[in-house]
Amino acid sequence: MADHNDIENWLKEHKITEVECLVPDMTGNARGKFIPAKKFLKEDSRLPEGILAQTVTGEYSDDFWELLDTIDGDMLLEPDPNTKRLVPWANETTGQIIHDCFTKGGEPHPFSSRNVLKRVLALYENEGLTPIIAPEMEFYLVEKNPNPGLPLKPPIGRSGRPETARQSYSIDAANEFESFVEGMYSYCDAMNLDIDTLIHESGAAQLEVNFIHGEPLSLADQVFTFKRTVREAALKEDIYATFMAKPMASEPGSATHIHQSILNKETGKNIFSDEKGQYSQTFRYYLGGLQKYTPLVMSLYAPNVNSYRRFTREVSAPINLHWGFDNRTTGLRIPDASPKNYRIENRFPGADVNPYLAIAATLACGYLGMKNKIEPSEAYEGNAYDEDIDVPRTLEEALRGLHEDQDIVDIFGEKFIQLYTSIKLVEFEEFNQVISSWEREHLLLNV
Repeated sequence: MADHNDIENWLKEHKITEVECLVPDMTGNARGKFIPAKKFLKEDSRLPEGILAQTVTGEYSDDFWELLDTIDGDMLLEPDPNTKRLVPWANETTGQIIHDCFTKGGEPHPFSSRNVLKRVLALYENEGLTPIIAPEMEFYLVEKNPNPGLPLKPPIGRSGRPETARQSYSIDAANEFESFVEGMYSYCDAMNLDIDTLIHESGAAQLEVNFIHGEPLSLADQVFTFKRTVREAALKEDIYATFMAKPMASEPGSATHIHQSILNKETGKNIFSDEKGQYSQTFRYYLGGLQKYTPLVMSLYAPNVNSYRRFTREVSAPINLHWGFDNRTTGLRIPDASPKNYRIENRFPGADVNPYLAIAATLACGYLGMKNKIEPSEAYEGNAYDEDIDVPRTLEEALRGLHEDQDIVDIFGEKFIQLYTSIKLVEFEEFNQVISSWEREHLLLNV
């Protein structure tokens, strides 16, 4: 249960007048309500269960009523004191707190993505293990675009010109948006987000921010908060920030790379290293699990119809299941590191993921690899883009994988898998109803 005294003292110390009561929805966006600080601790917080079952367009799946087994009643919310933060862009002194969702019977709600991650972390806890992760977040800055019928464009930087050439790791290119960057860092500092370095990525006005490694639930909360923060910092500069996986046809996609290692909870040692400082057998099993199960959980790494536009031979996202030492053409990269810092970088997730589900998915794959003693392939030494594409290419194809392995179903929960699939299929069918300009241009008079 939440430490209400801790929260009450925080509200008084900062003279907070309003609280954002937040719940991550299935897409990873913030749902909730504003509550006056004076009422926040005096009344139970509740929200309709249906907010966990909405599509990105605000619709519901046909399975909504059956799977929720309810008439869209209320679920109980419990604030997590570890997530309390000030909201630096608010006009009045406002706090935000992420809440956990419970059924009326007091059980963790099976459709809460935060609870799904907690289920996976409990598997590690039971084995005496502690996962450590470090996300890398890519995103684009674009001109404001109120007309969805028009393509996105890079914004004008301080030089008065938009970017037109590849500017990977360019200091001057990043400085084009100095005002935004300063505002973003200021907001992140105020919200106690553990961000580390910032670089300019290869796309026009594409930036990447790395997080300091830490505990998965905390990092998922931070990524959830960070995406809101970046969008607000961009709006202050009269531009948009987007975490779409592939916002512009001519530019590389955006990813959420997840570095991961596992510590022995008792000794604090990295189990990816053996006593001689070599990569351990456990490391190989974990890696084997990532190789085997990644195709089955791809819809959690690529959750939107736009997500699959990343998976091309343009060297912006992995296209097969190879792994390699310091090889960025593979989906599973082993960075150069000392034995205590041995880790795996999962390069499959897009920037558009729900961070709770993407982190849960990669940890679940590694866990099953260790439990089932799955051997990986040999390390790939060449350019993996020269090999065949063997990842799902559409959301519909990827969703089938969630049902193909009982271990995956058991970890995430059968009802959660059913609901997630039904929600994403609604989005897929809605997208299929849109006739593109390509179809009108090339098919109108030629077929």
